[in-house]
Amino acid sequence: MHRAPFLALAAAAAAVPAEAACREETAGAARYAVCEFNPASNDIRLFLNGPDGAPLGEFARVEDALRANGETLLFAMNAGMYHRDRSPVGLYVEDRVQLKKASTKDGPGNFHLKPNGVFWISEAKEEGSPRLAIVETTDSFLAGAHNIRYATQSGPMLVIDGALHPKFLPHSTSFKRRNGVGVREDGTVVFAISDTAVTFDQFAAYFRDVLNCPNALYLDGAISRLYAPEIGRDEQGLPLGPIVGVVATAR
Repeated sequence: MHRAPFLALAAAAAAVPAEAACREETAGAARYAVCEFNPASNDIRLFLNGPDGAPLGEFARVEDALRANGETLLFAMNAGMYHRDRSPVGLYVEDRVQLKKASTKDGPGNFHLKPNGVFWISEAKEEGSPRLAIVETTDSFLAGAHNIRYATQSGPMLVIDGALHPKFLPHSTSFKRRNGVGVREDGTVVFAISDTAVTFDQFAAYFRDVLNCPNALYLDGAISRLYAPEIGRDEQGLPLGPIVGVVATAR
């Protein structure tokens, strides 16, 4: 597969603006990369399988699939936990189609450190109306009626209505690279990935106290990586399951 990591930058110049705002910053002793998007004016999507039905697994394959339709990938990040065959562990909805139902099971691992949660993008209620993005607990999500375009379930929740997850330990010794997504009160979607190893408690506090997200969801850890050519990021690694991306469409 031909890889053209900088082609996206050139194409983006001729694309509909998506107001991407990625940066690198230090908080405490940790380094982070952060990208913020308004879901009303940015096309946030989830990706799992390609046209051949096989998992895309890589940012390059997402780029290739979009480019074939005259579209450009501006940002991407892994977007939830998955099985060995790269199928989602929990709820997954892509372009209105539910490929996996929500999981309420108990079990081992971070996904089952409850409360876990759902990040979802609403369908526009009518032509021209804005899309909204929500992060909420799985229980809250299942209790409501939703008009969903995209959704991914992961866990644990990092921040729940302004409070850190109750099972996080301030003095934990489990330091890992981590990535997650939060939504501010004004609806801005904030994606963050740590460039240094952090604990759950540190990562959650960063979302709440620095990024000002009253609700935030953990997406994954050791496999986490980022595509953000705006800040020179095109990280490689093992094949992924669900991927979240922001897309620009050529004029």
